[in-house]
Amino acid sequence: MDDQTRIELEAATFRRLLQHLDERKDVQNIDLMNLSGFCRNCLSRWYGEAAEARGIEIDKETAREVVYGMPYAEWKAKYQTEASEAQKDAFSRSNPGH
Repeated sequence: MDDQTRIELEAATFRRLLQHLDERKDVQNIDLMNLSGFCRNCLSRWYGEAAEARGIEIDKETAREVVYGMPYAEWKAKYQTEASEAQKDAFSRSNPGH
């Protein structure tokens, strides 16, 4: 496989991941962290870091909007719920020091 095809496949996969997360707004970031060790905020941070590594300046909110599909504050107001004690306990066990 040539590099351009690989890049295109990786980009399509990333877009599909964002689409899937957009379709599953019921899944909270703490759920993602407890299950996989990363969340939407991690993805947006990685996006920003990849831009920075290429000399592209992108602020945190812009990177989050790419991942969330809307301003982060809007997403939080519409979809984020308070974490349960069980979720918080699981997070403490699965992500110590985070």
